[in-house]
Amino acid sequence: MIVGIDIGSTTTKAVSIEKGRVNHKIKTKALDAVTSATGAFGKMIVENGIKISEIQRIMITGAGSGKLKDDLFGIPTGKADEIKSIGIGGIFLAGREKIIISNIGTGTAIIYAQNDNIFHMGGSGVGGGTILGLAKKLLSVSEFNDVMHLAEKGKLNQVDLLLEDIMETDLSFLNKKNTASNFGKMLDNARNEDIALALVNMVYQVIGILSVFAAKNKNTDRVVVTGNGSSNLLGRRVLEEITSIYHVQFEYPENAEYTTAIGAALSWETHIES
Repeated sequence: MIVGIDIGSTTTKAVSIEKGRVNHKIKTKALDAVTSATGAFGKMIVENGIKISEIQRIMITGAGSGKLKDDLFGIPTGKADEIKSIGIGGIFLAGREKIIISNIGTGTAIIYAQNDNIFHMGGSGVGGGTILGLAKKLLSVSEFNDVMHLAEKGKLNQVDLLLEDIMETDLSFLNKKNTASNFGKMLDNARNEDIALALVNMVYQVIGILSVFAAKNKNTDRVVVTGNGSSNLLGRRVLEEITSIYHVQFEYPENAEYTTAIGAALSWETHIES
């Protein structure tokens, strides 16, 4: 059994892989990398009755992996490249050998993966961290779920300037309900709910358009969405709108949140096989 741990800037995820299959997964939050990694690992083995002797190796990756210098709990511990881990995990979950991945976390990384050819195409500092950071300042809300609860009740036309605000007809392939300018309207009576929805809309529009550019560059019409942001239902709605405009499909494989941890673990299995 191989354990993969992805130590992110806000969340740490751990999975166990055995014979190419995901057996267990866990997600935790902590203030520092060591606490995050050991906490996620400990929680996973305790809750699932895993014996230390069953674990052959631990593979760690992510923003906080550099802070771990020694083996964890006496188990051989290696480090996996984060970009390659996303690529390996994405290929595994999507079940295809050639994919574009938009990995949405605190920021967003866009990755091309084809077999062993995995590289970072680009990305953006815009991601879940953008939503939460702006929400703290604009809405005095510091929990991501609270932002989402507000956004579910919001009205975008109270904050965003829509094409219908400046034009009487559709523009080319765009319709009047499409955004002309994020936060370009901002009515004086806009509620927190409206602002929360506009934040989600802005972030996922940026991610969606960047993903479309990447897909067109590689002559594909599909993008695999991974990371914590892949499970955001409001964000998915924004990406659906982008699909209707640009005809690029966004896919959300099972366990997409754990893609990087899965890829880290699989990177060791791949190493053994080679």
